[in-house]
Amino acid sequence: MVLSGKAIKEKIGKEIVIEPYNEKYLNPNSYNLCLHNELLIYDEDCLDMKKPNRTRGIVIPDTGLVLNPGKLYLGRTVEYTETNNYIPMLEGRSSVGRLGLFIHVTAGFGDVGFKGYWTLELHCIEPVKIYPFIPICQIYYHDIEGEYDTDYVGKYQNNKGIQPSFLFRDFQS
Repeated sequence: MVLSGKAIKEKIGKEIVIEPYNEKYLNPNSYNLCLHNELLIYDEDCLDMKKPNRTRGIVIPDTGLVLNPGKLYLGRTVEYTETNNYIPMLEGRSSVGRLGLFIHVTAGFGDVGFKGYWTLELHCIEPVKIYPFIPICQIYYHDIEGEYDTDYVGKYQNNKGIQPSFLFRDFQS
C-alpha cells in the first residue's frame, strides 16, 4: 500500500523526516523533492565497477545548465530524508520526464531505515536546460510487511552529498 499525501503529512517528524519540509510540495500520494545546485560527472573514459572512478563537480548557475545526451550526471536532493517503518521510493516527475530528462536510471528503490540525501542519476535523450532548486522528483512510501532489521547499514547511509558508485566495495570482501 502507498501512503497518501495526508498520511505522509501526519508522519512528518515521526516515522518520516523531510528537511526542509514545505507543504506546497505535498501531492495526493507523494512529496516533491528539489534538485540541489551541485552535480558530479565522471572523469573517466571507461567506468570500472571494481575501482573508485574519478569525478568532478559542477555548479548549476541560477541561469541554468544544459545537460547533453550520452552523459550521466549525478545530482542530489536539497532535502535530507529519513524513513522508518516504510519503504521510500523515488520517481521522476512526469513534467520533467516529458522533456526527455530521466531522474534515476535504476536506483529509485530505497531501503527502510535510509537516512541521507538522495543521489539522482540524471540522463537526457536530447539537450535540456536545468535549473537549481526546482522540484525534480517525488518520493513516495510503501508499507512493509514482516520483520526487518532496524539498524540499516548501507553504502550510502548518512551521506552528506552526492554519492558516486561504491560498487567497488562489493569486490573487496
